[in-house]
Amino acid sequence: MNLEKITDQVVQLCLKNGAYIKQQLELLKVKDIEEKDDHNFVTYVDRTSEEMLVEALSHLTPGCGFIAEENDYGNSDAELKWVIDPLDGTTNFVHGVPLFAISIALMQGDKVISGVVHEVNRIESFYSWGDGKAFLNDKEIRVSSAKTLKDSLLVTGFPYIRDHILDRYMELFKAYIQRSQDMRRLGSAATDLAYVAAGRFEGFYEISLNPWDVAAGSFLVQQAGGRVTDFNGGDDFIFGKSLVSSNGFVHEEMLEVVKEFYHLK
Repeated sequence: MNLEKITDQVVQLCLKNGAYIKQQLELLKVKDIEEKDDHNFVTYVDRTSEEMLVEALSHLTPGCGFIAEENDYGNSDAELKWVIDPLDGTTNFVHGVPLFAISIALMQGDKVISGVVHEVNRIESFYSWGDGKAFLNDKEIRVSSAKTLKDSLLVTGFPYIRDHILDRYMELFKAYIQRSQDMRRLGSAATDLAYVAAGRFEGFYEISLNPWDVAAGSFLVQQAGGRVTDFNGGDDFIFGKSLVSSNGFVHEEMLEVVKEFYHLK
């Protein structure tokens, strides 16, 4: 399996789908927006983009499985499977905020072997494969060299389900903003992770995430020299619903803050 070639084909596919998403932004009407549950939106654009991706990826790697956000395509337990978010940042999209992305990861067993995050509006493709380097539009990227949390710009997101977890999560947010240089909230976990990989942020954390939100982006961070764990400091960050990513230098400091609010194993 030529992972470099496959990754390049996925990048080209993202460029095509990204053009479709931008085109539809101008045509989207209020009636096209559905609320899957509280604070969690979907449009025909999400669904059509996903269908386009699944069809193309099925031809690229015949017999593969899928873990996708909007629909069940079967065979999610296949040895080789794609993990897809066809439009990460739908809330931004429906409000016309120009920051949303396509996230695609290829997993072999429980290991990510290729990842692409395509930020649609800036036309920035972040990608990596195998055990190699990470790239942004053909240029190698690395995590930042900041050594301490106080010198770090952090980014986070807020979970859709908020009632029973928001107070503690906001206390964690307060602790991070007091101890870092500053905080951002972009509205796309895939983009957040890609930006950590590119050295734009020193760290990202969030809870209640799904595999399609983080599989590609977390791989990029690791390939760019960073570190990714769950809130426990372990490896269950793709399916485990909590994630801390960083440039590596500030990771232990970030986990120490988490421990003040979340009882770890």
